Amino acid sequence: MTARGKSRKRALDILFEAEVRSVAIPDVLAERIGSAHPPLNEYVSTLVEGVVARKSEIDQLLAANTGDWPLERMPIVDRNVARIAVYELLAGQVPTGVVLSEAVELVSDLSTDESPKFLNGLLARIAQTLPESVATTNELD
Repeated sequence: MTARGKSRKRALDILFEAEVRSVAIPDVLAERIGSAHPPLNEYVSTLVEGVVARKSEIDQLLAANTGDWPLERMPIVDRNVARIAVYELLAGQVPTGVVLSEAVELVSDLSTDESPKFLNGLLARIAQTLPESVATTNELD
């Protein structure tokens, strides 16, 4: 797993924990920053803080593209992997193909048998709806 792949996994752990414990995401991030061994990579904080800052926008994009499957019905792992991936798509710093591939790999390892196909389709639909400037940036990296 790449360094960014490990960062995505650790960011997922934080988002998952916050949701399961019903604790604010920034509080869980602060706990992990203070106690993580090895220390959290900067990209973990970037992902978690980015999801928090754009959560409403991210969840709207997800909800608009899940069809009849409400966000609340998605497994917690899938929902949070999707949030991380959509944040990365919106940020435009990572190629779209890499974002989709890494997200599918995470849910393949951690979620249901149906999750990889569902998430790949969902993220591909969202990537197609992004403004041309973001899509172009993502493809050039």
